[in-house]
Amino acid sequence: MHLLALVESEKHVCCRYRLSAFREHLETAGHTLELRCWPRGWLAPFNPAGPVGHADAVIVQRRLLAPWQIARLRRKARRLIFDFDDAVFLRDSYSRKGLHDPRRLRRFSAMLRACDAVTAGNAFLAEAARSYAAKARLAVVPTCVDPRRYPLAQHTRAGAGVQLVWIGSASTLQGLEMIRPLLELLGREVPGVELKLICDRFLHLRHLPVVPCPWSEASEASQLAGADIGLAWIPNDLWSRGKCGLKVLQYLAAGLPVVANPVGVQAEMIRHGENGFLAERPEEWVQAIATLSRDPELRRRMGAAGRRRLEAQFSVPVGARRWIELLAELQRVRPARAA
Repeated sequence: MHLLALVESEKHVCCRYRLSAFREHLETAGHTLELRCWPRGWLAPFNPAGPVGHADAVIVQRRLLAPWQIARLRRKARRLIFDFDDAVFLRDSYSRKGLHDPRRLRRFSAMLRACDAVTAGNAFLAEAARSYAAKARLAVVPTCVDPRRYPLAQHTRAGAGVQLVWIGSASTLQGLEMIRPLLELLGREVPGVELKLICDRFLHLRHLPVVPCPWSEASEASQLAGADIGLAWIPNDLWSRGKCGLKVLQYLAAGLPVVANPVGVQAEMIRHGENGFLAERPEEWVQAIATLSRDPELRRRMGAAGRRRLEAQFSVPVGARRWIELLAELQRVRPARAA
């Protein structure tokens, strides 16, 4: 099948990890993948897709279209697939308007009802889609990481100089701002540790030294491998349950033990005591960081366990296989409509 994916940008994190990463495997299976960015500017809403009739299937990634745009795209597309890795039917955790948005939900339901197939990034998102995608094939395709890109952390430090690491963007840095008191507590209670921030914006802490590291696609893997312990905290709400845990997966790929709060997929990816620690109360965070900071061998064992878990369940071959199975099923039960 020739797949045409309509995406925000070829460099957007969702496109890179949920579509482009699978290109080699798709081609081996006989498929081709064409990426097309959504048009920008004031005329964009009047031309949501452009010519799509040459494709065997059109993939809309995350975009919630107006009903008339969906109808136009549905007429043009032989098969229509919706891919999403966030709770796009909600506002995000930091919105002043609150989580629930009737307009988003209406567009989400209309999009799913029009589709032949839906790929959701986790089980929570799949369950949210199931009510509206009753006539569509529904598959859980996790956000996946290529472990070959990530060197393994060496874990030679103990005590002073042990480096915590957090990777993300300016928008998700708001999560760290929310736990600023916890970070300050870690700096006071676990002397010698520092926090590497791999981001496009940084924060300053009084008691926990911050090492700013500007993010780049070329250097992110080596910067992660140069640290010792991955940190992941997300708000305990519906939006966060829709997150697909990319930063946790990157930590696992780099052989880092992870300390995270048990919300959403983080509670599934982290096996407490095996590849990291799940912590809720401040004293649990302090204990986890203190234990890992003084024991490089424990970090090494946990990091190796995390890498194995990533390779088995969240690596690129795993996600590609689910896409290939879905496409085969679509070809079998959904003959292409005439363009």
